[in-house]
Amino acid sequence: MTVSTNIASHLPAMARLDPKRPAIIAPDGRGGWRTMTFGELDAMSDRIAHGLAAIGVARGSRTVVLAPPSFEFFPLVFAVFKVGAVMVAIDPGIGRKALLSCLEEVKADAFIGIPAAHVARLLFPKPFRTVKANVTVGRRLLWGGHSLDEVKALGKNEPYPMVEPAKGETAAILFTSGSTGIPKGAVYSHEIFDSQVRMIRDTYGIKPGEIDLPTFPLFALFDPALGTTAVLPDMDFRFPAKAEPKKLIEAITAHGCTSMFGSPALIDNLGRYGEANDVKLPTLKRVLSAGAPVRVDVLERMSKLLNDGAEIFTPFGATESLPIASIGSREVLSDTGKFAMQGKGVCVGRPSPEITLRVITISDEPIATWNDSLLVPQGTIGEIAVAGPVVTREYWARPEQTKLAKIQDGERVVHRMGDVGYLDPQGRLWMCGRKGHRVETSGGTLFTTPVEEVINQVRAVKRSALVGVGPKGSQTPVVLLEREKDYGSPEPVLLDEVRALAKQFDTTKSIVHFHVFPGEFPVDKRHNAKIEREKLAVWAAEKGLGR
Repeated sequence: MTVSTNIASHLPAMARLDPKRPAIIAPDGRGGWRTMTFGELDAMSDRIAHGLAAIGVARGSRTVVLAPPSFEFFPLVFAVFKVGAVMVAIDPGIGRKALLSCLEEVKADAFIGIPAAHVARLLFPKPFRTVKANVTVGRRLLWGGHSLDEVKALGKNEPYPMVEPAKGETAAILFTSGSTGIPKGAVYSHEIFDSQVRMIRDTYGIKPGEIDLPTFPLFALFDPALGTTAVLPDMDFRFPAKAEPKKLIEAITAHGCTSMFGSPALIDNLGRYGEANDVKLPTLKRVLSAGAPVRVDVLERMSKLLNDGAEIFTPFGATESLPIASIGSREVLSDTGKFAMQGKGVCVGRPSPEITLRVITISDEPIATWNDSLLVPQGTIGEIAVAGPVVTREYWARPEQTKLAKIQDGERVVHRMGDVGYLDPQGRLWMCGRKGHRVETSGGTLFTTPVEEVINQVRAVKRSALVGVGPKGSQTPVVLLEREKDYGSPEPVLLDEVRALAKQFDTTKSIVHFHVFPGEFPVDKRHNAKIEREKLAVWAAEKGLGR
C-alpha cells in the first residue's frame, strides 16, 4: 500500500529541531500572555492522541471540532491527525440552521467542543445521534462524555505511534462558509494539506522561526506546520470585522510579529485606525489578506503602517483550492490598481507554478469531462477553472454539488471556482466576481467586481453592490451604496457624484439605477467581507428599485 505523509508529522519534526521555541502565544486572561513551546505542543498532542484512542476515536473517525483557536485547540487538532481520525471543521458563524445541516450530513463519530457547543447538542440531538465519543473543552456539566482534562488523564506521556495514511486518505472535511450558496464539505487528503504548507511557504518565503498573527482559525493551523510561532490576538475569531485594532497592534508589537493574516474587513479597520493614530508596525515583513477582493484604498492605508521593504499580499483561492494565485501591493499600487478603478476587474496575480489555471465558457450546467473547446480567448471573461496538488476532488455527501463543481481531466480533477475573470497578455488573472452574481440584461452581462471598483472611488461610498432585479436575460442592473460614516454629503449630492463617475467608463455607463442602502450591507459570517448580494437583490426587488 502506498503511504502518504501525515500532516501532523510537521509538528514532531519542528519539536526535534527547536523544542524550546514558542509555538503558541495567547492571552492569559489577566492582561499578560501564556506560551507553549513546540516541544510542549508536540508532547501534549501525543498525550491527547493516546487519550482519544482510549475513548474510541480511531483512524477514520469523523471528529467534529468546535472550539476557537486557543492553547487547547492546537494540540487537539494535531492529536486528531496523529490518530488518523478525520477532522471536521464547521464555522459556527454560519448560523444555527446551516450548522445543524452540516452536522447532519457528516454523521460524526466523535464531537469535541466548548460547553456552548454541547448545550446545542442537547437542544438539537438529531444531528448527533451517530456520535459515540463526546469531549468538552472546558467545564463539563450534566451532558456526559469526557472533559478534555479527563482525556489527557487517560493519555500517556510518550510519543503516539502516528498513523501513516494511505495515498488519498481523508484527513479533514472543511465546510465552506455558504456565503454564495449552501455550505459544502470539501474533502481534504493529507497530501493536499502538505502541498498547501509547501506552496504557502515557497510563495511567501516564510521561514521557521518567524512569528505570525493569524486572525482566521484554519490559517492559524498552518503556523505549527510551517515552524512559525502563532500569536493569538485577543479577539472573537467568529467576527473578524469586530476585532479591535488597538489589541491587534498590541499583539504585533509585543511579540515582534513578522507576518499576519486578516480578512479585507479586518485589514480595512486596522489601516483606518493606524492612519488616524500614526501607527507604525516595523516588524511586519508581510501581510496576507483573502476572502474577498481587497480595494486599492485599503492597500494604500495599510501600506502606510509598514516599512518600505514590507508588502501586503492578496492570495486568491477558496476552501476547495488554496492557494491558486497571488499579487503584492507594490504591483497593485504601481500598475494594476488604476485599471481596477477603470472597470477592468481586480488583478489577483499570476497562478502558482504548480497550478494549471484556465478560463472557460460561463455555464450553470455540470461538465463531466474536460475538453479544450471549453476555453475562451485570452481577455474574455469566463469561469476560472483550476487543477493542481491543492485542489480537492469532491464534496462530502453532496454528489450533485460535486458534479457542478468538478470536471474530470484524465486522472486529475479540475475545480470550477465559481468565480469569473480573465487572463491578460502577461498571464495575470483578473477577478470579476462570482458567477452566480452576474447580472444578465437585455443588452449583455454585467459583472460585480468591475462595476463596484469604479463606484467605490467616490469618497462618501464605503462599499457598493451590483444586483439584478427581474428575470435572467432581462434584468435591470441596480447599484446599492453603503455610505462612509465620516462623510456627510446629502444623498442627492452623493447620487449625482456617483452617476457622473459611472458615465465615464464603458463598464458602468449603461447603469442608471443607484440607491443608498440604509445601514451596513449584510456580509458573510466567515470573513465579514463578502457582500451577500442575494439578500440585497431581494431587498431591491421588494422596494421596487430598478423600475
